[in-house]
Amino acid sequence: MTFLGIDIGTSGVKALLIDEQGKALGDASAPAVEPVRPQPGWSEQDPADWWAATLGAIDKLKQSHSTALAAVKGIGLSGHMHGATLLGENDAVLRPCILWNDGRSAAECAEMEAALPNLRNLAGNIAMPGFTAPKIAWVRKHEPDIYARIQKVLLPKAYVRLLLTGEHVEEMSDAAGTLWLDVAKRDWSDDLLGVTGLNREHMPSLVEGSAVSGQLKPDLMARWGMSGTVVVAGGAGDNAAAACGIGAVRPGEGFVSLGTSGVLFVSNEAFSPNTEGAVHAFCHAIPDTWHQMGVILSATDSLNWLSRITGQKQAELSGAAEAQFKGPGETIFLPYLSGERTPHNNAGARGSFVGLSQSTDPAQMAQAVMEGVSFAMRDCQRVLADAGTAINRLLAVGGGSKSALWLNMLATNLDMEIALPEDGDFGGALGAARLGLCAATGADPMDVMSMPPIKSTIAPDKSLSAAYSDQYARYRALYPAIEEAIS
Repeated sequence: MTFLGIDIGTSGVKALLIDEQGKALGDASAPAVEPVRPQPGWSEQDPADWWAATLGAIDKLKQSHSTALAAVKGIGLSGHMHGATLLGENDAVLRPCILWNDGRSAAECAEMEAALPNLRNLAGNIAMPGFTAPKIAWVRKHEPDIYARIQKVLLPKAYVRLLLTGEHVEEMSDAAGTLWLDVAKRDWSDDLLGVTGLNREHMPSLVEGSAVSGQLKPDLMARWGMSGTVVVAGGAGDNAAAACGIGAVRPGEGFVSLGTSGVLFVSNEAFSPNTEGAVHAFCHAIPDTWHQMGVILSATDSLNWLSRITGQKQAELSGAAEAQFKGPGETIFLPYLSGERTPHNNAGARGSFVGLSQSTDPAQMAQAVMEGVSFAMRDCQRVLADAGTAINRLLAVGGGSKSALWLNMLATNLDMEIALPEDGDFGGALGAARLGLCAATGADPMDVMSMPPIKSTIAPDKSLSAAYSDQYARYRALYPAIEEAIS
């Protein structure tokens, strides 16, 4: 018996096979067509691209690990959160999905909070343009013909689930990021839905992440050589899935993710909102658990942007920054290229370099970008602490965690040891596979979600702590000054 985890990202899909002991047996990936930006601050993607990449990744596993794939009995899904996938009659997609990093609905957020004064208490979160509900409010205002045809609204992984199983189902961690869920009760809120003119009929049914959400369709089972019954678990939103993959499911356990976006994640034993600091308070994928996140929208994406404008590859830039690093640089970077969530909740925020000189070169700019992202994560830590949340153990995941310099910056600025697990790139897919195992076997998630072997542990550089604290103070002072100048 084996289990399959499918991690649906905006840049592609990863598929991972594990055995009954949770050992990785093989993996494959397939790219998706990159999101498009029809206007500044917008971000959209065709849901068909996720499905094509899902089929492509699993087909590759069929070629390389046919025996293990044929033995699959449980499938788990992980996916990028918040995306508004609008379905009409016969589940036809009505328009491109409006993605998590789309900032067009800032006005609708304010209108929603004015229309429902207790919105934050119900949802546990500020209305932010990244969430799903404000996107629907925008569609209702600007694309009324499409809005009138909506029969279901699904998140990205729920759309892939629909094509895998034929079922409209979502689980708690992803549903919590819609702004339609009563997060404390783990149920859809009629009041929150009503603000966008929708009701429960427009929503998928809800299950826990480790529960069965449906069964794999017979034609897909035949395509991949499977037999018997193959169940599909509820799964998890990408960050909750990563937490399941690295075992951050108990109170105080967390991770820092340096992916396209950046996340500081910590598990909680109870629902613990802190809307004043723009902290995300969501359901975890594990029953009766919750989590908090500080989220920044441009982590490695900031280095992607610098790579594009300099013509140098990311690895070249980070390598050059590491080679010349002597401590905090003169240049400060605000990583708000796509607006920001934690702690500013400002979709209109924009990135800035401050302190450039004639001698500034790409390596120094890359260092400033990495430091700016590290300071943004320090901001997240600060507002989590304001909520009374302590992080007892922190692991690193995401593509940026391959940079030793970046991890050192983070450890020093967060003043915490950071553990680097093996196979960190597959945190989401591994977490999804583990949830598939739980759904198929009935195993207790707390027994399954163990921490992986640790490759190394990065300690804070105490010799740089004071210098980075001074630089962080300057960083914090820049945002209000620049916001006032350009607003």
